[in-house]
Amino acid sequence: MFDEPQERRDDATPDATERLREKVGSLRMHAELAAIFEGPRKFDAELVPGLDAGFARDLQQTFGKLAKNLNPTYPVLEGEEKEQAESIFARIEAAELAQNDYHIHRRPGEVVLFRWLTGEGVDSFYERFQAHFQAGLEQAREDDRQALGWKDDPSTNKYLEALDDLELRMADRYFRDALKKHIEFFALTTLVADEMNIVYLTEYLMDVTPADLVGRASAPNDPTDESQLGWFFRMFSLRGTCNDKEHMCFFVYMQKSDESFDD
Repeated sequence: MFDEPQERRDDATPDATERLREKVGSLRMHAELAAIFEGPRKFDAELVPGLDAGFARDLQQTFGKLAKNLNPTYPVLEGEEKEQAESIFARIEAAELAQNDYHIHRRPGEVVLFRWLTGEGVDSFYERFQAHFQAGLEQAREDDRQALGWKDDPSTNKYLEALDDLELRMADRYFRDALKKHIEFFALTTLVADEMNIVYLTEYLMDVTPADLVGRASAPNDPTDESQLGWFFRMFSLRGTCNDKEHMCFFVYMQKSDESFDD
């Protein structure tokens, strides 16, 4: 799915803690993407072309500014950044965009996608996020036990035991408890991939065709040709409490990897 660095050999990663951290990071990332993009497959969400270009550009610029000053270890927005986050949700409500659906603005070789949730939609998102992570974790436990258990060295055994004992709440990744307790409290996280596989994103996660998302002109002519499948992918996930109700939105910018990119 991503253009990741060449995987290191197991014996080149002797530290069990680091190995576990990398595994958790990968599982969390895949679970997050699944929960965000499974709407058409699970909840009858629709892809809605025609997102206003000015609105999309304004959101992209605002998210970009927020991300520049973001602390990745404590992604809570304060001061002026908090006010900008409030304004994002105010603009969303003013635009009267339907919840749950994926609102799209397209240009040749580029796509902006926007989705927002509130109330029960937020609850459902967290349930699905956790379910995807647990499913991935169970599969990882089985796969790694079969692939590594035969080694019987201390570091590997420590890693496998830690994986078996692992318990994580994906809501903690999104600071949900703090967001629910505090009025006008916002958090932002980002995800960037230089090479997102467009077929994985559309057909596997969303259950739509690449053309449904990026348009017929930008869709791959041959879905088996890997050189046609890569897209630069940048996603912003904003959460907060507004008017005593949880809100979250996802803003995604994508560009075909063989196109020039001007940030």
